[in-house]
Amino acid sequence: MDLFSFTECANRTHSLRALFDLLVSCASQEGFTEVSYGSLNFVEPLRLADYPPPTVAVKWPIDWCDRYFKRKYHTIDPVVRRTPLLSRPYLWDQLGQQYQLQPDERRVLDEAREAGLKHGMSVPLFGPLGRVSVASFASPSENIDPQHCISHLNALAWQFHTAYGEIARRADADCDKKVALSQRETSCIRWVAEGKSSWEIGMILQISENTVNFHIKNVMRKLGATSRIQAAIMAVRLNVL
Repeated sequence: MDLFSFTECANRTHSLRALFDLLVSCASQEGFTEVSYGSLNFVEPLRLADYPPPTVAVKWPIDWCDRYFKRKYHTIDPVVRRTPLLSRPYLWDQLGQQYQLQPDERRVLDEAREAGLKHGMSVPLFGPLGRVSVASFASPSENIDPQHCISHLNALAWQFHTAYGEIARRADADCDKKVALSQRETSCIRWVAEGKSSWEIGMILQISENTVNFHIKNVMRKLGATSRIQAAIMAVRLNVL
């Protein structure tokens, strides 16, 4: 799919899932089947991933996803660390040439390669108020030339970033109009935002753990969140706590 067609389809898309699937489909045509998008210095409430920020949407091999987040590699990933310092799209192999990477940073790149992300590239994406996001693409093929695809993937990433911003803006506006939490729902999700478990919240509020989960699920439904963490982030951002 060329850039013009991608832009047309993206403009007709009204959900993050459909938009991200479109990006993955287009990148896959270039041989880059593994795709991720994240916000590096702020928290986006509109997310697909059940993983912690900065991840917004991700399509990686399941085993690599589990290892990456279980071991908190997002705290040492050189892509996450270095992207805010860069202004142009870059190949992951170039990071080691431009920077003296720490051993833990090199380990992340080496393990990603072993997990099937043979060649990777990332696109720094900048927005208002100093916000920095990143779109990353990786190929399982040893024979692909990422340099050949970098311009096209860069353009796709920026179009996705722009379309995502519009979808997120509409989602925020919809939440502002519709959200109305009960006092108990507000109490429960406030403690979720503080990092408390359902059992701990139950002890604090002197209600059962099942009752806590009931209220949290109601908050998730009202905000359109897919996880309790996302619901807490959205509640904070929408100033309903």
